[in-house]
Amino acid sequence: MSSSRTELGRDLARIAVFAALIVVLGTVTVPLPGGVPITAQTLGVMLAGTVLGPRRAPLAVLVVLVLSAIGLPVLAGGRGGLGVFAGPTAGYLLGWVVGSIVIGLIVRASRITWWRTAVGTVVGGILIVYAFGIPVQALVLGVDLVPTALSSLAFLPGDLLKAAAATALTLALLRAYPPAFGRRPAGAVRARAA
Repeated sequence: MSSSRTELGRDLARIAVFAALIVVLGTVTVPLPGGVPITAQTLGVMLAGTVLGPRRAPLAVLVVLVLSAIGLPVLAGGRGGLGVFAGPTAGYLLGWVVGSIVIGLIVRASRITWWRTAVGTVVGGILIVYAFGIPVQALVLGVDLVPTALSSLAFLPGDLLKAAAATALTLALLRAYPPAFGRRPAGAVRARAA
């Protein structure tokens, strides 16, 4: 009983740390026309997915979204409140939740490797987030889907850099502090070059 309580406490602490990381990375923002800023928050979502895995990562993202919903300025540019869930970024926010799950599933499918981490961050952290964000942005702004998708290409270089940074940071953390990744068999938490 005590062991399960201790593990629950550790899980909650990990979730809280990554929720805080996502919020802090929201202070790094570049506003763009169209209502969707360039932000480092996606890096936090990617890291949550790689480190926390598919069960705990979406909880960290949901903590941030709940804090935003109650009015705290935890999103990029100090935004918060229910209005953000009806604005052009609403789909991207939902994409964070789904994307963090996809990242965790890909990265944690077997041993954590650089290529699996890179694929997970690109698929979950970019493709999934765009798949949810672009259609909602087009709908809210009343713009056709194709021009909205094309305008989103402005975010791609930065998002690819965030995916590369998330991959490097994940592997560095895995080498430096494997317990950050939670309950895993000892042999399964080794960074491999393959």
